[in-house]
Amino acid sequence: MTPPRITVLGECVADAFAEPAHARNELALRVLPGGGPANTAVSLARSGTPTRFLTRLSGDVFGRLFRAHLEASGVDLSYAVEAAEPSTLAVAELDAQGRATFSFHAQATADWQWTSAELAGVDLSDTACVHTGSLALVKEPGAAAVEDFLAAAAPGATISIDPNVRPLLVHPEVYRARLAHWCGLADVLRLSEDDLGFLLPGTHPEQACDTWHAAGARLVVITRGADGALASLDGERVRVPAVSTPVVDTVGAGDSFTAGLLHHLGTHRLLGGRLTDVRLGDVEAACRFATTVAALTCSVAGPNPPWEGRTAPSATTADA
Repeated sequence: MTPPRITVLGECVADAFAEPAHARNELALRVLPGGGPANTAVSLARSGTPTRFLTRLSGDVFGRLFRAHLEASGVDLSYAVEAAEPSTLAVAELDAQGRATFSFHAQATADWQWTSAELAGVDLSDTACVHTGSLALVKEPGAAAVEDFLAAAAPGATISIDPNVRPLLVHPEVYRARLAHWCGLADVLRLSEDDLGFLLPGTHPEQACDTWHAAGARLVVITRGADGALASLDGERVRVPAVSTPVVDTVGAGDSFTAGLLHHLGTHRLLGGRLTDVRLGDVEAACRFATTVAALTCSVAGPNPPWEGRTAPSATTADA
């Protein structure tokens, strides 16, 4: 049975990775299509979930790369805006563990220019879940239009938010100032351990979950890299170990986890409302599937999530 449709809203970013140059005093870059919401949309579509992506695509060389990548992955771009502005570029440096540090080139780029008119005509009648986050929720001038769109969508769809804090582009205080409002809109809040450190410095994960539950989020999932994930459903907790895998890099792993979580919930017909039928066992099963998707993404270079059929549950897991 086909899972229900999920609509993702947010940015596409050109992820540029340094490679060996052919001459001294040169820097060679390999560019891959990325961006948190785009990665999530691709991972959802490749998993078999009908996925619509609301994004603003430039007509430049990077925008054409994004469009080809998204369409090849099966993502519905019928509501994508053809933007006049240039694409966003992120240059990634990888450490010895494959973790990426990004520098952004994002001044006046296409991703943040949403208007209410561009979102007003979007038909969500067949959408069970709307997922967004990252810079779409904090970068002006579009952030207010995106928040209004989520508020209008909430009565008919499960709302999922991933803050994906990018302190080089937006000061964490901007995220902190809006987070309680987002929790009031969101049914699912998925964030990383790094995000937690930016949003509630020095706060224990369980305490953070309770804070965000009190603000309105029913399901909070904190991903912790090699330590797996902590999920909290209205204060009931479960920890899920990571899946062991050789790590090439971790780019897109959190986005793939989010996609796996939502895909699994959708497959079991648990999306489409306020998660009233979801139980802790459902959350645990969805997180276990999500860790498999994330591990497979880590096993290849760049944000390249697996296709349907490669995400069978693994018997090998690790707590390390």
